[in-house]
This record gives sequence, structure tokens and C-alpha cells, in this order.
Amino acid sequence: MSLPSSLERIVKKFQRASSNKLRYEQLLWYAKKLPDFPEAEKIPENKVYGCQSQVYISANLDDGKVCYQGDSDAQLVKGLVALLIEGLNGLTPQEISQVTPDFIQETGLTVSLTPSRANGFYNIFQLMKTKADSYSK
Repeated sequence: MSLPSSLERIVKKFQRASSNKLRYEQLLWYAKKLPDFPEAEKIPENKVYGCQSQVYISANLDDGKVCYQGDSDAQLVKGLVALLIEGLNGLTPQEISQVTPDFIQETGLTVSLTPSRANGFYNIFQLMKTKADSYSK
């Protein structure tokens, strides 16, 4: 299955980074550009469980497309949240349901992610998919 073009662009960006340090810097850049997350959205339904850091993801449907917001109290995890939001925002629930988290391996990030961060990434991704799925019913 091919990736949506937004995710494809992100994967290519990370593939061009010549070292783990540059990939980390790229991730921190994503974290910095993530819009502020409303405090009112920091509710149990938006909390990502199974992460060591505090992570929140909210979603709404706008004209048939899913629009996410998210936040984390850890900068690298916030970068992962931002990467996923940029890659999945504006897709239909059907398109999101076809994306698998395996693309993260193609970015080269998994080599330098701790097991708990890698697990956190999958939990964030799953919550985003679950939220998208709720709109396709």
C-alpha cells in the first residue's frame, strides 16, 4: 500500500537526513511548529494511554476530512505527534484506516527511539486511527 502524499513527503525528509542527530533535530523542529493545544481538550478521551509522557490527541471531522490536534509534555514525543498530525490531517477516515504505522521504519527514526518511545508512537497512532474510525460509522 502506498502512503498518502503528506506522509510520503515526511518520510522522504527524514530519509534525506544523513545522521540520527539530524533526524532528532528534524523531530524537534516538528515539535516547535505544532500549534498550541487547548487546555480544555486535555480530557481522558483525548489522552494517549501507554505513554510515559503526557500525550493528548483530539480530532474532528471537517467536510469529510479528519483534522487532528495534539500535544505532549516531552519534546521528542511532541515531534512524533506533530509528524503524525501533519501526515494524517486532511485525509478521510477511509484513507487513514489504510495507513499502517510501519512507515516509521522508513524514516530511520526507529533506530534511535527507545522502546518506550517507539511503543508510545504506536499508541498515539492507534488513538488517531480509532478517532478517525469513529467518523466512518
